[in-house]
Amino acid sequence: MKILALADQESKGLWDYFDKSKLKGIDLIISCGDLAPQYLSFLATFTHAPVLYVHGNHDGCYAQTPPDGCVCIEDTIYTHEGIRIMGLGGSMRYKNGAHQYTQAEMNWRAARLWPKIAIHRGFDILVAHSPAFGFHDGTDLPHVGFTAFNKLMERYNPDYFIHGHVHATYGSMFRREDLYGKTRVINAYERHTVEYEK
Repeated sequence: MKILALADQESKGLWDYFDKSKLKGIDLIISCGDLAPQYLSFLATFTHAPVLYVHGNHDGCYAQTPPDGCVCIEDTIYTHEGIRIMGLGGSMRYKNGAHQYTQAEMNWRAARLWPKIAIHRGFDILVAHSPAFGFHDGTDLPHVGFTAFNKLMERYNPDYFIHGHVHATYGSMFRREDLYGKTRVINAYERHTVEYEK
């Protein structure tokens, strides 16, 4: 399965200079947040692949303008061709605003997913906006990762953890791919293609 992962910055190659052939062979599109809803709606009109998303900390506009033709996977598990995909969007709470959480709040959100995880017998891909704590994250409060994601990877060993929030322009904070135990961690900043072999 070929997955197109997106986050944080709209790709000019997929919007300003779009050509339908650029989505050829893509089986699934996953947005990790902080993208214009119009951008996701645009992509959804040119592909038969499902477009899934979680919210970033700058996605307050989604309440009034959700991306048409796309599927929100916040706080649930979505199955596509046998691949179980769990979504937990948002960032660390650093001011008043939508889609921001404390460590305790994110731990609670993850705990509430336990029945769904049990029914699905785990999950294969964890999708989030923020990274895990101490792994691909930053030291400033807005970019600190969540300990809940570390715990989920350690307990369930998903094949992939796909996130955004940390931009390539942040310098040494940015890492595109890494391993956390048995889980391949991907920073989806702008766009990145994942060849998923189940």
